[in-house]
Amino acid sequence: MNNHTINFSIEAQEKGLIIHTTVTIGYDVPWRQVHELLINAALATELVDAEPKPYVLQTSLDDYYVSYKLNAFTKSPNRQAVIYSALHANIQDQFNQAGVEIMSPHYKALRDGNATTIPADYLPKDYQAPLFRTENINNPNALPKK
Repeated sequence: MNNHTINFSIEAQEKGLIIHTTVTIGYDVPWRQVHELLINAALATELVDAEPKPYVLQTSLDDYYVSYKLNAFTKSPNRQAVIYSALHANIQDQFNQAGVEIMSPHYKALRDGNATTIPADYLPKDYQAPLFRTENINNPNALPKK
């Protein structure tokens, strides 16, 4: 009974509560762009404070991707579920608008002409999936002639 109890709900209304989420993005996307997109998503989220400014930490450099942790502040700790839902929607919108795919970490880089994973609403009307090209280095006669 000698321990202190801290009411984080009261503390958060004065100082703010930090919220965070992690996304993994491939090495083909410049890290500065990822930081900008994540911060813009946070600032576009209702109930996320503009000050102190949201920030991003790169938490790991893995085999196929970089892990980015977005950190932002809110003074509405009792609305976390709504805030996280809106934040995740804004992250998807920001990345889709920028043409940056958020793919599962082990998504195959080799594609067979499939369209991008970005929803069609964000793509140009004349978008066409790139062609699938392979070469057989063991059989030079199988290579296409130029």
